[in-house]
Formats: sequence, C-alpha cells, structure tokens
Amino acid sequence: MDIRELKAKAVQIRMDLLTMIHRAKTGHTGGSLSNTDILTALYYRIMKIDPARPKWEGRDRFIASKGHSVESLWCVLADLGFFPKEELETFSQFGTRLIGHPNNKVPGIEMNTGALGHGLAISVGMALAAKRDGKAYKVYCLMGDGEQAEGSVWEAAMAGPHYKLDNLVGIVDRNRLQISGGTEEVMGLEPLEEKWASFGWHVVSIDGNDMGALVEALEAAPAAPRKPTLIMANTVKGRGVSFAENVPHWHHHVPNAEELELALNELTAALELLKQEGRVQ
Repeated sequence: MDIRELKAKAVQIRMDLLTMIHRAKTGHTGGSLSNTDILTALYYRIMKIDPARPKWEGRDRFIASKGHSVESLWCVLADLGFFPKEELETFSQFGTRLIGHPNNKVPGIEMNTGALGHGLAISVGMALAAKRDGKAYKVYCLMGDGEQAEGSVWEAAMAGPHYKLDNLVGIVDRNRLQISGGTEEVMGLEPLEEKWASFGWHVVSIDGNDMGALVEALEAAPAAPRKPTLIMANTVKGRGVSFAENVPHWHHHVPNAEELELALNELTAALELLKQEGRVQ
C-alpha cells in the first residue's frame, strides 16, 4: 500500500475497533486508537507475513507487549484474513478466542501477553534464535510508555545490544498517558530516548501518527549494523476521535451509542477527505 492507502486503512481499522468495543461493552479504547497507525504500517507495508500460512518459518514476528491494547490488532488480523471478520462480533464474549489480550490460540498471535514488561524479553529471544539459526526474519515489539517503568524491560534492553540483534525493532507507543494519569506524574520516564541510547540501541524519534514517518523509520530499520533499533513513536492517545484525544478517561472508556455515532462520523469524514485527495492526485 502507498501512504494514502495506509492512512485510509488506519481510519477503517479505527472505525472497526470502536464498533467492536461498543458492541462488547468493554475494551482499551485510547491506546488502541493511538497504536493503530503503527500496526497498519507494520502489517500492510513492512512485515513479511502470510495469513494463509500463519506459522510460515520465514515470517516476521510481532509481539504486542502492551497487550491490553489488543483491539486494533484483532481488527487488523481479521481484515487481513487470519480469521473471519465476523468473529470480531464475539470479542470479549463467553467462550471467544478474541479475549481482551493477545491469545496464541488465534492465528497470527505469536505469544500471549498482558502482564506488562515481558514482550521485549521474548522478542530478544526470538531475534537471538533467528541469528543462531541463520534465519532472515525480523522481530518487532510494540511497548507502551507506561510499561517502561517495568524493570524487566531494561533487562531485555541490555540483552539486545549485547547480542548485537540488528534484526530486533522495539517500538514505544509514547502517548504520555496511562490508566492512572500522565506518565511523568505516575513514574517519570524522561529523558527516555537518551536512556535507550545509553543501553546501546539505535534510537529514532518520530511522530507515531504520521504514516509517512512511520514507514520511513520502519523501512530503514535496522539503521545501524549490529545494533537493535528503538523507534520512539510519539503518538496521541485516542487519536482520530477529537473528543477522546489526550483524555485519560478514554484509556478504557467504552463509547456509548451517541459517542460512537459522533466518532464514526468524524472518521467517515476523514476517509472521504483521503478519497478526495486521491482523486485530485
């Protein structure tokens, strides 16, 4: 997909996840909206994947370490055909596979996540296995910024450069909000980029809701040989829904019928604008 097509796909994924959360009456809305652009760039442009062969050995691996923001991931996997899109209607219902965190009983999910701080360590192991087995696949790990307060993140951060894992790409969804407030009030993280660089990572800071910037950074990785890459994706929590953006309450707020209608109207307008831009070009 080109950049305009990726932008349009991200809008559609946002519409799908909001509808799904509203139907289920549960979900992590704000973080799923902030990471939608990241997932769209990865799955529709960057990663080597095959929905028909989810266990293909040569596939790139994706770990959603911030597993609570799974709604956008479920919508992406369904849209790509890893499982029927109709199954989204069962999200968080009794007996479903589509629970509130990644579940490796679902095609396309590498590991169960949810307890924060574990995903990067697993990703280090996967990347190291690729190196030792002579495989060419890359490993992408999406972390939350609130998750950066977990000590296990920094143990893994030491291991990545130690093993010279230039096939490993960490991404921080830096929306500066977590369930209990702003990250700098809950547990100050800054200077976060300098911390990652001091651990030996090649650090790239971008606007994580700018599709062009995301594609450029992800296509360039690894940008430094024998070093893992850390992309600091500066995002807006609740991105795409004006009344949800940068509002802590929307961390796990479920849109009511009126809010859903307003949000879908905004996103439909954004989608129409992208279509008009395409026709002009």
